[in-house]
Amino acid sequence: MLYELLTMGGLGVVSSVGLGLVAKKFHVERDPRIEKIDDVLPHAQCGACGYPGCKPFATAVVAGEAPVTGCTVGGKTTSVMVAAVMGIEMDAAGTDERMVAKIICAGGCEETAKKFTYDGVYDCTAATLVAGGDKSCSFACIGLGTCVAVCPFPGSIAMDENMLPAINDDYCTGCGICATACPKDVIEMWPVSKKVIVACASQDKGAATKKNCTVGCVACDQCVKACPYEAITMDNNLAKIHYEKCINCGLCIPACPTDTIADFIALRPKAVIYETCTGCLMCKKVCPVNAIEGESKQIHIVDKDRCTGCYICAEICPVPGALEMVTEERFDMVMAELAPKLKLVNTGK
Repeated sequence: MLYELLTMGGLGVVSSVGLGLVAKKFHVERDPRIEKIDDVLPHAQCGACGYPGCKPFATAVVAGEAPVTGCTVGGKTTSVMVAAVMGIEMDAAGTDERMVAKIICAGGCEETAKKFTYDGVYDCTAATLVAGGDKSCSFACIGLGTCVAVCPFPGSIAMDENMLPAINDDYCTGCGICATACPKDVIEMWPVSKKVIVACASQDKGAATKKNCTVGCVACDQCVKACPYEAITMDNNLAKIHYEKCINCGLCIPACPTDTIADFIALRPKAVIYETCTGCLMCKKVCPVNAIEGESKQIHIVDKDRCTGCYICAEICPVPGALEMVTEERFDMVMAELAPKLKLVNTGK
């Protein structure tokens, strides 16, 4: 018995020593930066960065295989912290603008005709396999909420009463998972500051689109003509807004005969002109909707109902403080104060 115990104990000691030597010989030093980067990541484990989790992403950053700005969920703040760990100087103001998901289809149950009644698995991809979906427009949002189901961030996206996805910009992280999951490709990633989009994905000719959907783009070209910044072009029978040129002026919105262009600015500002105006006529000349009235060397007046809040006049006004973009409430207050003075000045009394 004693011999057996000694034998087993000896084997244990030899095995321990052997394992220690092997571990020492094959030990791989783990870069401490991996843990530091992992600590500043949001740990949503969403895979939006292209890696299966935050730790693999951190490992890839340290290995030089992933950019420090790869975590779209964390946004600017996380990118700056990851860059700091890697010894890279990055100004938060200099990083790319946060992207959010936008639905480029407004054809819900009320606007789009149906080919048949779908009675199957409640999933957009599954429904698309049945004759391309039940809607007569083959480009339209299916409306079964697959994008909502795959979104890892509660409150970011929900289905409205018209069976269309609604994005909450405050919660959307721009991970792009919903866009990848959409079988109709009607979800695009846009800079959060860009609030005007063409809410249609149809590439059918105008007549066909009009037959299928009451709010579809009919390629009439009116928005292209209305845009003073050349931010809209026509491509495959569909108007396309180039957000790098768009300033959210909204002039294309009233020009669209089918209400296809969506405006995500709830309350647009109004231009108001103060008594320091010199009457140079510059704002009046550039106003695309003729909302500014006034003669040379007189204080100009803005027609609130016509003003679209496009900012074009504000950009060209040569007198600091003479023209300002304000809320409608502020506009009314200012005009009430200026009314007596404007009457005296503009009548020459």
